[in-house]
Amino acid sequence: MSNLFSIFDPATEINNMQLNWMSTTIGILLIPTSIWLIPSRNNMMMNLLMNKLHQEMKTILSSGNENKGNSFILTSLFLMILMNNFLGLFPYIFTSTSHLVLTLTLALPLWMSFMLFGWIKNTNHMFEHLVPQGTPTLLMPFMVIIETISNLIRPGTLAVRLTANMIAGHLLLTLLGNNGPSMSNTMLIVLIIAQILLLILEGAVAVIQSYVFAILSTLYSSEVN
Repeated sequence: MSNLFSIFDPATEINNMQLNWMSTTIGILLIPTSIWLIPSRNNMMMNLLMNKLHQEMKTILSSGNENKGNSFILTSLFLMILMNNFLGLFPYIFTSTSHLVLTLTLALPLWMSFMLFGWIKNTNHMFEHLVPQGTPTLLMPFMVIIETISNLIRPGTLAVRLTANMIAGHLLLTLLGNNGPSMSNTMLIVLIIAQILLLILEGAVAVIQSYVFAILSTLYSSEVN
C-alpha cells in the first residue's frame, strides 16, 4: 500500500533536497522552441486556444473597466494548471496538482481576494446574493445560512475537485499496471490497450479540470461586481 501511494509523496528527496515540487516550474523549460516561432502550428494552436478562452471569460465577466485584464490572469491560471496536469502523466514525474497544498494555494487567495473586493466595494450587492430573488419571507433566514455556507466552501470544492480527479486517474493506472507481471500474454495485451485508453482519458481529464477550475474562478469573480 505504501508503494501504491508513493507517487503522491511530496517528501522524496536527494541529498536532503526536496526536488519533487520542481516539476511545477520545470515544465517551462520543456516547452519546445518551435512554439515560439511565428508562424508555426504550435503557436497558432496556442493563440487559438487563448483567444477562445479570453473571449469566453470576457463574456462571463462584465465589460466594465474594473475587469480589464482579469481574463488574462485567469487564462494564465488555466495554462499553469494544464501544464502541471500534463506533466503528471509522464513516468516518474511528480503530479503537483494532485496535492491540496498546491490547489488550495491557488484557490484560497483567489476566493479571498474576490470576497474582500466584493464586500468592501459592493457591499449591498453582496448582501443581495445571500437572498435569491423570489425567496419567501419565512425561508429568508435559512437561505442566508445556506448561501453563506456554499460561499465559504467554494475554495475547498475548487481545490478538492482538481486534486481528487488527478489522484483517481493515476491510482487506477497504477493499480492496473501493478498486475501486469502476473498476467498471461493474452491478458497483458488487453491490459496495455486498457492502459492506453485510460491514458487518453486522463489527458482529457487534465484539460477539462484545468478548464473547470479557470471557468469557476471566473464565475466567482463575476458575482462580486
